[in-house]
Amino acid sequence: MLAYSYKNYGAPDVIEKVERPTPTPKPNEVLIRIYATTVSAGDWRARSLTMPKGLGLFGRLVFGITGPRKPTLGTEFSGVVEAVGAEVTTYSPGDAVIGYPGAHFGAHAEFITMPANGKLTLKPDNISFEQAAAIPFGATTAYDFLVNKAKLQSGQTVLINGASGSVGSACVQIAKHLGAEVTAVCSGKNANMVRDLGADRVIDYLSQDVVADGLQYDMVVDTVATLPWSHAQGAIRAGGKMVLIAGKTSDMLLGGLKARHKCKKVISGVASENRAILDAVVTLAAQGKFLPVIDRIYAFDDMQAAHSHVDTGHKKGNVVVAVLPKVSTKIAVNTKDLVNV
Repeated sequence: MLAYSYKNYGAPDVIEKVERPTPTPKPNEVLIRIYATTVSAGDWRARSLTMPKGLGLFGRLVFGITGPRKPTLGTEFSGVVEAVGAEVTTYSPGDAVIGYPGAHFGAHAEFITMPANGKLTLKPDNISFEQAAAIPFGATTAYDFLVNKAKLQSGQTVLINGASGSVGSACVQIAKHLGAEVTAVCSGKNANMVRDLGADRVIDYLSQDVVADGLQYDMVVDTVATLPWSHAQGAIRAGGKMVLIAGKTSDMLLGGLKARHKCKKVISGVASENRAILDAVVTLAAQGKFLPVIDRIYAFDDMQAAHSHVDTGHKKGNVVVAVLPKVSTKIAVNTKDLVNV
């Protein structure tokens, strides 16, 4: 099989297409032919070893001291089951599935094996393979932080910083599904897109101070690490929460102590990667209550270009790579444009 591999950290040109043996599923595993994958923020961080200030050594401990521990990137995918292990009864060859290897990576390849009881679920028929591949990373992160960690409630007000990215656009949709009133922060060129996702109000961070209007929120969510506690605290009501999906190292480590003195809370940590959350967001997608935003779709041969686009820091939603050519021909940039194949 063909896969993309890298031996050194760095720019997109460190990844190269290589030939690898097609894996054989163990008794409890399934072999999946990958139809589509994405280049996520997790791939960017692992490839470039770009870490928040002060966490460089931690990054090497996670991803590999002298070089990448996981040479094939790819945190999420959609595809079709090719073969199953002897003990597998839940999947059959021909089943269309969505998988989330997450920190185990491996989806930038033509085939992958996954435990049958792992982060794998059936793909709904009304979701294209490109849409399906873009669900796990952003949506499970948003769902875990908003629902499980922060416990966002109907009627609450929430400000989402970085609302046009993969995680941010999922946060907007999931927050609206939960019944929250959403203020979205993004550049002006993406304002209509996030309104289409359900945002009640949009702030253009290029022309406005995000928190200078005197409004206070029940929850402020930072998905891109550009809204530190020192600046955001005045926009959080007493008893409210700051949710750091991404943030300054000092805020993520000491934010709880800082917030406690203001009768507020800071919630941070690592998003949980488990099957229950994946099932929950795929169900929302099947019901039309969440669909991932797709910025661009690249061919498998253009993997380096897909990484380069993510490196710009200006992608809208998700960057998808079609491992099988021409799975779909339409590029969707907002929920009104999303199509099935």
